[in-house]
Amino acid sequence: MIVEPKIKGFLCITAHPEGCAANVREQIEYVKSKGAIKDSCKSVLVIGSSTGYGLASRIVSAFGCNAATVGVFFERPADTARGRPASAGWYNTVEFTKQAQAANLYAANINGDAFSDDVKKQAIEAIKKSPTGKVDLVVYSLAAPRRTDPATGEVYKSVLKTIGQERKDKSLDTDKGEVVEVTVPVANEREIFETVKVMGGDDWELWIKALDEAGVLSEGCTSLAYSYIGPELTYPIYRSGTIGMAKKDLEKAAERIDAILKLHRGKAFVSINKALVTQASSAIPVVPLYVSILYKVMKEKGLHEDCIRQIQRLFATQLYNDNFLDFDDDGRVRIDNLELRDDVQKEVFEIWPKVNTQNLNELTDFAGYKSEFMKLFGFGRPDVDYSKDVEI
Repeated sequence: MIVEPKIKGFLCITAHPEGCAANVREQIEYVKSKGAIKDSCKSVLVIGSSTGYGLASRIVSAFGCNAATVGVFFERPADTARGRPASAGWYNTVEFTKQAQAANLYAANINGDAFSDDVKKQAIEAIKKSPTGKVDLVVYSLAAPRRTDPATGEVYKSVLKTIGQERKDKSLDTDKGEVVEVTVPVANEREIFETVKVMGGDDWELWIKALDEAGVLSEGCTSLAYSYIGPELTYPIYRSGTIGMAKKDLEKAAERIDAILKLHRGKAFVSINKALVTQASSAIPVVPLYVSILYKVMKEKGLHEDCIRQIQRLFATQLYNDNFLDFDDDGRVRIDNLELRDDVQKEVFEIWPKVNTQNLNELTDFAGYKSEFMKLFGFGRPDVDYSKDVEI
């Protein structure tokens, strides 16, 4: 069938198999072009491995470190009866697996609810079947709107709300290409609690405990989770809002997980990454407009990095290659240093009050934002003929 993009709010509900495959190959080629990463991981578990930073982590592990990988994700296969393509993450994983197998790399895939005990058991079995039978790196890169507690069966739902008082601010209607004012409501205590339960560190800690009890953590095992802080401009929506509370919980969990891994001479930490166009970030008010401005400023300065460049830099300049992790005062690794450079943020803050619908394309890189968003789903690539029938 011919697959076309169908946009619904901040999501594209179709994905192009050839476009997604080309995205994965492009990332693999970038990692290969940077050379092998010395003294690195040999066996890696990536929880949330099918898109964004999780996919980038799996690609860098496999093609930069020559590691065996186990990927956990929750993606939709194609429904051929209804002519419905699979999700982008499904196609990404298909191509990653194809390329890994061609390179004689172990690649096991588990499609299911990462919050469940059953998927944790499946991952442990896949690790045991890997060449080393253990993992020396565990990457936690999960983004989900809800979570079922494996102990109680209770379902928690996350919300994008402020804490204390509502926030009115500029945002971007990405469908219409208009700068709009949004009002982000205040969360109640229950909503804060549930958001922390979904997006905080509880599940990450459960994963590490399950892996430890199963005896599949290598000596010196490292575990990391990804987070974001951003500038003060986004604090009310992000760092000081419900998501921020969850991310602070993630950082507390890192301390507890670090104590577990120290028994294996290992470590755990949170990596603070740069703002990017991802399926998750597109849903957050204010952030799409901020990212559109940030892209323009960072591209003009030659500082822009996408997911794969960020993670390759993290692995090659901090995690491995005889390097050391550069922690901030709160024990977090910062690879958002280029985004938060004084000269970058000064220009972003100068543009912010001036930008409106009329000058949007002049003052921001909204075109780049839209292009990156479509690319997430395999669309808008010049090397793919979208008028051709493809096998979904």
